[in-house]
Amino acid sequence: MISQVFVLSPRGDCVIFKDFRGDVPKTTPEAFGRRVQASRAAGSDLPPAVGIDGVQYLHVKVGDLLWVATTRVNLSPSLVSELLLRITVICRDYFGQVTEECVRRNLPLVYELLDEVMDYGFPQNSSTERLKQFIAIQPQAARSLPPGVTGVAGGEAFDRPAEVIKSVLDTSRTGPVKDEIFVDIVERLTATFDATGRQKSSSITGAVQIKSYLSGNPPIQLGLNEDLIIRGREGGPASHASSDAVVLETCSLHQAVDPRRLDTDRVLELVPPNGHFAAMNYRSTRSFRPPFRVYPLMEDDAVAPDKLTLYVRLRAEFPPSKTATGVELRLPLPRSVQRVHVETDGARPATLGLPSKTHFAQGAEWVERDRVLVWNLKHLRGSQEHTLRARLTVDAGSVEAVKRDYGPITVQFVLPGKPSASGLDVRYMKILKQEKNYNPARWFRVVAVANSYQIRPHWL
Repeated sequence: MISQVFVLSPRGDCVIFKDFRGDVPKTTPEAFGRRVQASRAAGSDLPPAVGIDGVQYLHVKVGDLLWVATTRVNLSPSLVSELLLRITVICRDYFGQVTEECVRRNLPLVYELLDEVMDYGFPQNSSTERLKQFIAIQPQAARSLPPGVTGVAGGEAFDRPAEVIKSVLDTSRTGPVKDEIFVDIVERLTATFDATGRQKSSSITGAVQIKSYLSGNPPIQLGLNEDLIIRGREGGPASHASSDAVVLETCSLHQAVDPRRLDTDRVLELVPPNGHFAAMNYRSTRSFRPPFRVYPLMEDDAVAPDKLTLYVRLRAEFPPSKTATGVELRLPLPRSVQRVHVETDGARPATLGLPSKTHFAQGAEWVERDRVLVWNLKHLRGSQEHTLRARLTVDAGSVEAVKRDYGPITVQFVLPGKPSASGLDVRYMKILKQEKNYNPARWFRVVAVANSYQIRPHWL
């Protein structure tokens, strides 16, 4: 099992650092960098596998970058080298070149790829075609690509933002053309929970997306949080800032954004091109308050030995002023389940308040072909709680196996409304156009979307 993966530049800077297990010191890039410098000074090449203070370092060199994996166990060097090379091939498939510039411009995408390729340090998926089903971030190309070099999205799609949920953020234009600008913070939430609702892991991949219809393309300024901390970038508050500070692990900027203003003033200043683009992509690994908690419970039937009753309780943790749409729970069941009878409840507020005026609709069905139980809730207001009850008929003697093997539960949702899960906010928007009575329409929205939101009933 692999503990860490990191990437070093020719200068020894750590470009990427992903810690999967937490059993190896976080100073490994510095230790390995010193060993590389010592080998260069001695005029010798560093072997593919070296040991430093009980930690095994296995690396490959692609271009000018060193891709390194660390572990404390005895792993096959050829296996790890092949995996690292496969990761670089996947990156090349996505953004055309595996150079320092391309990697830095695609930091959120690379971290997302590492999350999908490996789970807790174990390789699980290295197919570019399969990864395209799970990766939502669009690649950002280098400022100049050699002729004929493209990525997965195709050359013309490099600077497009991640796909936005149309039902929430549709900005299609109808009627007379007018000056207006849309700014959206779109965050894709990844979280894993156990059966008791405890959050075991979490991360956020987000983007500040802009859709501009401003005549003359005047410069704009977007003021972000004053206490914003961006790892690896200068400026902002000190590292001992309060625990309420917004912390981003990585970010990449559109080529039109002035990085100096972000570093010094926490302001995105740019001349927006016409159309839809991502001004900033970012990633945060700080824990967030989950919008939903799910509590599964499987009970034996008191009368029939070949039957089980499954309860799934869904609780909306966000305020009643917000409403989630497109909520869907999917729960796989083992093949030994023969029949499923499903019942759902009505709306039941978890706190006192006036009855909801929002139309509530839900439905559940057993999709036998896919062996999955699907529960849909069209609109769900905050602070509400609902329960699904499923009566299962199973093969004789397989009751314990069903109780052990069902799941994991996945949740899909779209949740508009402030604040964002990461805490990132746009405090103000300025349009720097010296023209009297110029006052275009400004629109600002925040939306959270499930990326990989799972409940694993058998986790301890």
